[in-house]
Amino acid sequence: MGARPALIACAHCGIVHRRCALQAGETALCTRCGTVLWKHGRLDASGWLALTLAALVVFVIANAYPVVSMRVQGMSRAATLLDSVAMTWQQQYWVVAAMTGLAGFAMPLAQLLLQGWMLAFLAAGRRPPGFGLLGRLLRAVEPWCMVPVFLLGVLVAVVKLAGMASVAPQPGLWAFAALCVLLTLLGRVDAAMLWREAEACGAVPAPAPPAGGAGLAPTGCPACGLVQDARTDGTPHACPRCAATVHYRKPDHLSRTWALLIAAAILYLPANLYPVMHIDSLFGGSGHTILGGVVELWQMGSWDIAVIVFVASVMVPLTKLISLAVLAVLAQRGDASLLRPRTRLYEIVEYIGQWSMLDVFVVILLAALAHFPGLSEISAGSGAGAFGMVVILTMLAAMSYDPRRSWDAAGARAAAGRPGTRPGMTAQTPPAQGQA
Repeated sequence: MGARPALIACAHCGIVHRRCALQAGETALCTRCGTVLWKHGRLDASGWLALTLAALVVFVIANAYPVVSMRVQGMSRAATLLDSVAMTWQQQYWVVAAMTGLAGFAMPLAQLLLQGWMLAFLAAGRRPPGFGLLGRLLRAVEPWCMVPVFLLGVLVAVVKLAGMASVAPQPGLWAFAALCVLLTLLGRVDAAMLWREAEACGAVPAPAPPAGGAGLAPTGCPACGLVQDARTDGTPHACPRCAATVHYRKPDHLSRTWALLIAAAILYLPANLYPVMHIDSLFGGSGHTILGGVVELWQMGSWDIAVIVFVASVMVPLTKLISLAVLAVLAQRGDASLLRPRTRLYEIVEYIGQWSMLDVFVVILLAALAHFPGLSEISAGSGAGAFGMVVILTMLAAMSYDPRRSWDAAGARAAAGRPGTRPGMTAQTPPAQGQA
């Protein structure tokens, strides 16, 4: 087992590295594109399990207790996340309720349960039952966990309500703050990391290196990270370790990216032109768009919150649309220049994807808190559903885009005229560099 090299393929440029031991505080970076490959971990499976169980306890508290309460003219209301989702559902804005319920509750809970189940067996030195399937499920739910976005939405809602009523934080708010910290730490526990833990504790055998051959090139499994041979003609196969579908590169990545981007761009207009929120009071009804909410916060003197909402709800979606379009155009033209900056840009687009959901969480929380029939009622508007779909479509577009294609094009040009180079091979397998 010790003679087999531990390999890892960079998800952003495709080059294969040998994994090396890191010291405390060190990070392994891809030698070609600079992507972070892995970091030194101070916790073993038992430590991660304890952290996961703590997060589950905090998750229960955060959803069992109200996050904020509101009092106006002797009447008061308190709301949990699930109260907000239920109220939005009762108001028949089913798309908005489904999106926020999944992103704020169902997906984070699924992530914690999956991590807890697998870590419990790995801590005992055993392979978890259904390891391959559960690892694929964990990879599928992780991008859609938006607890930090909901927490920021609570803060924005409090500022919006502070001028019209007495608003007070409740235990659920502090629990959500603690949950955000724990989930951020647990973000390192992805499926590939769990498979590395399984290798380290002997629960699964060390993988054999790819043998190579005509028409084959090494690539990493998108679910478990296993480096294996794949056909460069695009023919898929099942990963021999976790049974995930493996392509050498994402198929039809540009056509899928463009289709999702065009759909998101079309929905971006009604998302900003139509109201995301309706307010009905004794003085009549009014609709509020995203930009209208930003202006209102600015006029209230909360310029810092106004800037946050403007960046998250206006600039971030527009930046994602433009950035992905630029990356797709350059890839379509075969442009192999500035590949490192383009890789960094793609990483930023991936990271900021979920933060655009901020206004949608604000709307559902206001709907639950300011529900005083006969006095004032707040409900989601048609713009909220369109805006949520823009967020989802841009995230799917980023997932569909394959930055490795541009690196392949650069490698193919560099390898032109060198006989004997295997298709898809752009470099040898140097050791990853560790940086403190």
